[in-house]
Amino acid sequence: MMTAPISQFIESQSTASPFLRACYRQPTDITPVWFMRQAGRYMPEYRVIREKYSLLEICYQPELAAEVTLQPVRTLGVDAAILFADILLPAIPLGVGLGFAKGEGPVLQNPVRTMEDVKNLRPVNPEVDLKYVLDAIKILRGELKDVPLIGFCGAPFTVASYIIEGRSSREFLKTKTLMYSAPEVWHALMEKLSIVLTDYLVAQIRAGAQAVQVFDSWVGALSPQDYETFVLPYSQKVLGAAKAEGVPVIHFGTNTTTLLPLMKRAGGDVLGLDWRLPLDDGWKMTGHDRAVQGNLDPTLLFAPLPEIKKRVHDILRRAEGRPGHIFNLGHGILQNTPVDNVKAVVDMVHGYEVDR
Repeated sequence: MMTAPISQFIESQSTASPFLRACYRQPTDITPVWFMRQAGRYMPEYRVIREKYSLLEICYQPELAAEVTLQPVRTLGVDAAILFADILLPAIPLGVGLGFAKGEGPVLQNPVRTMEDVKNLRPVNPEVDLKYVLDAIKILRGELKDVPLIGFCGAPFTVASYIIEGRSSREFLKTKTLMYSAPEVWHALMEKLSIVLTDYLVAQIRAGAQAVQVFDSWVGALSPQDYETFVLPYSQKVLGAAKAEGVPVIHFGTNTTTLLPLMKRAGGDVLGLDWRLPLDDGWKMTGHDRAVQGNLDPTLLFAPLPEIKKRVHDILRRAEGRPGHIFNLGHGILQNTPVDNVKAVVDMVHGYEVDR
């Protein structure tokens, strides 16, 4: 349960971090900025490590995961670090199995498509089964000075879609077919996943994460009606449990223009906005009683610097200096993104002047 009011939480942070303050719509001297997938294969330092270790091997070794998490903090000057991990790590102790096929992304060896499959999912104790993640958080809290650490998990729908499809999907045919034709199986799976993901996220907070993000990366595939019926109660459970721990909670999705009011109802102190709608329009839809995060198109990081600056300034102009804007991309940094362009965006955001 939350034991202190928001103002006391902010005051307890030694540096009054602009990122943490913005999560609670408190005034900041600069617009805070961080990037999804800010640690990863576009960075030379990361590629050196990946020559020796697979993605899962990095996750399994807390010292390596911590080092990769720190790389963009050192290089870019971002206002928050996000733990290097993968949203599908809980699938391993669940017994679904997880591997990564070259050029294809995650592959789950034992997809879940029947009630028997759901019943066969193993219980997960994050303190034991995902201890390596919690150990990485503890290392990072000792290394990070004035930069807060974000923990994260996948949202129940997005994790369920991987577990049902067995890999990434564009149509989500198996996921939606299960949802419509066997709702009892769907709800049983979502109930089980919401418990596992809640326990995992809470464990990260108790290990030292100062904020958390719930990734519902694929929920934009749903209609508002389906979101409300099949997803909202389970996301609400995960987001509410994290909020009760007394840290700011970011609720992220993509292609969610029609879902934003429902996502607000599901919870989160901060709602992620992607590039498919202007930031000011998205903020009006969510209401100014919530902070927002976003919303540069990741492909713009490949553009010439004058074009990047134009787009960055347009987003900041639309935010109007209102407390509660965290600058980010609408999704993660893409492979081969020029590091210098990412660093330039940080400088552009920090250097932007607006009446506050």
